[in-house]
Amino acid sequence: QVQLVESGGGLVQAGGSLRLSCSASGFIYIDNTMGWYRQAPGKQRELVATITSGGSTNYADSVKGRFTISRSNVKNTVFLQMNSLKPEDTAVYYCCMQNGRSNYWGQGTQVTVSS
Repeated sequence: QVQLVESGGGLVQAGGSLRLSCSASGFIYIDNTMGWYRQAPGKQRELVATITSGGSTNYADSVKGRFTISRSNVKNTVFLQMNSLKPEDTAVYYCCMQNGRSNYWGQGTQVTVSS
């Protein structure tokens, strides 16, 4: 079993920045993928970015050039640096981990970008 705990959400004006963090604990395989998804009101949950334990990254087109995902394998922590935030980035952001054959989710953290 894996537990994911997120932090760092909040309210920011358009053009501002936020940094999300997510720490994983439990039985964690060396090879795993961590990432962030988001869900806006009335919309489906969508991929934001993922990063493998080897450092390979994948981003949604809507955040490329503005968001940066990184991780600390030693601390089993993933970060999402969000710059140049837009009102359309407003959503609940969920941390996720693909660990072995299982996927785990955090409880979500609210990000609100005001115009």
